Amino acid sequence: MFDPFTLDQLRAFVAVVEEGSFSAAARKLHRVQSAVSTAMANLENQLGLPLWDRTTKIAQLTEAGQAVLAATRRVLLEADALQRLAAGMVSGVEATVSLCVDALFPVSALTDLCARFAKEFPTVDLRVDTQIMSAVSARVLSGDASLGVVSHPGLATGLERIPLAQVLMISVTGPNHPLASLQGLIPDTRLAAAVQIVLSERLASKTEADGEENGRGRARKNKEVREVGVIDQAVLSPRTWRVADLHTKHAMLRANLGWGNLPEHLAASDLRKGKLVRIHPAAWPEGELSVRLWAIYRSDTTFGPAHRWLIACLEQLCVASA
Repeated sequence: MFDPFTLDQLRAFVAVVEEGSFSAAARKLHRVQSAVSTAMANLENQLGLPLWDRTTKIAQLTEAGQAVLAATRRVLLEADALQRLAAGMVSGVEATVSLCVDALFPVSALTDLCARFAKEFPTVDLRVDTQIMSAVSARVLSGDASLGVVSHPGLATGLERIPLAQVLMISVTGPNHPLASLQGLIPDTRLAAAVQIVLSERLASKTEADGEENGRGRARKNKEVREVGVIDQAVLSPRTWRVADLHTKHAMLRANLGWGNLPEHLAASDLRKGKLVRIHPAAWPEGELSVRLWAIYRSDTTFGPAHRWLIACLEQLCVASA
């Protein structure tokens, strides 16, 4: 069954409203005035509503016409979006791009990337997710993300990779922490006596999967995973508090609960405001501690224009922020 009205009628309706008269709308639409008048009369008949008050010299919208106008504009916006989407897909542009980035990736660069993507590909849905380390690779391997940006510790086999920039990591603590008052290089023995806040993850292993399947043996086997499945990076202290997200680590450092490493771009504002203090472990000479970022994707993925643009833009953004 066909709808009782057409997009042509809806476009004519909006044109009359925007141009102020039937004759002005006809000129804009390159139609004769009688065609526009007929379209409006047919639209009113098909909707069963009086859209125009014709008792005045210039037709005015009725109350019903005002309500129909708002709905009509929404319909036309969706119709135009559908036409752009179809045209893009005919030319090879993807309908959706899914990106998963490591939490170390600069947020300012990510928002800039999204803004530029929206301008370049207005019909393509961009889905953005943030994970840490191997969780990024896992999402790409599973197909939940078509493209990832991962730090070096999270690289997984079976993925294509493109080197991006390195993220400078700096050691910091809260302003009231005992380490904050130390000047110069701090020896490992001094750092080892303090709690280090560590961003880490627990690896899902075959043992853990077996535990999920075997019911009664689950607790025992999951316990085994907790004991062995930990990834640590740049750990100097035997006293560690482990967290699974960068936001929590940042908050704990500001609260003087320990010391740890943060991306320089994340710590910069707090360093300027005195909410964090930079310290200098003797194990890492100035500027030496850094983490490489990589763009990753599955080798069986066929990229269209949006994905190719995104990869090129990631490389440019990382070079600019390096």
